[in-house]
Amino acid sequence: MTTTPHPPSETSRENHVTGATIWLTGLPSAGKTTIAYELAGRLRDEGHRVEVLDGDEIREFLSAGLGFTREDRHTNVQRIGFVAELLASHGVKVLVPVIAPYADSREAVRKRHHAEGTAFVEVHVATPVEVCSVRDVKGLYAKQAAGEISGLTGVDDPYEAPEAPDLRIESQDQTVRESAERLHALLTEKGLL
Repeated sequence: MTTTPHPPSETSRENHVTGATIWLTGLPSAGKTTIAYELAGRLRDEGHRVEVLDGDEIREFLSAGLGFTREDRHTNVQRIGFVAELLASHGVKVLVPVIAPYADSREAVRKRHHAEGTAFVEVHVATPVEVCSVRDVKGLYAKQAAGEISGLTGVDDPYEAPEAPDLRIESQDQTVRESAERLHALLTEKGLL
C-alpha cells in the first residue's frame, strides 16, 4: 500500500522562513528609524514578514515607568531583545531602531540570539553628533543645550559605539534609500533574504 504525501501545512512552510533581528544602533536623530521603515517597506513588498520595534513605542508600551539610568536603559534593551528574538525565531524579520548606548547590553542581546540559534545583525548608524544635533528630529539637542534636559546620549551621557558591527552606515553621506539598500545587500549576502 502506498500513501500519497500530504501538501505541506501552513505551519511547516513557515518553519522554512528565516527570521532575523536587525538591530540599528546610533545616536538620537542618526536616522535609525527612518532607515528601518524604508527597509521594512521593501521587505514587505518582497513578501517577507516584518516588524519594526521602534524604541519610542517600546518605551511607551513595554517599558513604561523605566527612566534613563544605566540600569533602566539595560532593562529596556533586554526587553526589546527578548521580544525581537521571539519574533525572529518565528520567521519574522525584526528591525530594531534603538539607541542602546551600552556595548554590554547589546552584547547580552546578541548572546541570547546566538544561544537560541536566531540570526542577529548589528548595524551602527554612525551619524556624527554634529549632524544629529542639526537634524534634531525630536528637539532633544535644543532642549539639552537650553538646560531643559540632561542625560542626552552622545552629549552628556555616554554612547559606546560598536567596535565591529556587521555594517556601519554613515547616513550623512547617502540617502535613506541608499542606506536601506546597503542593509538589504548585507542581509542577502548573509542568506537571510
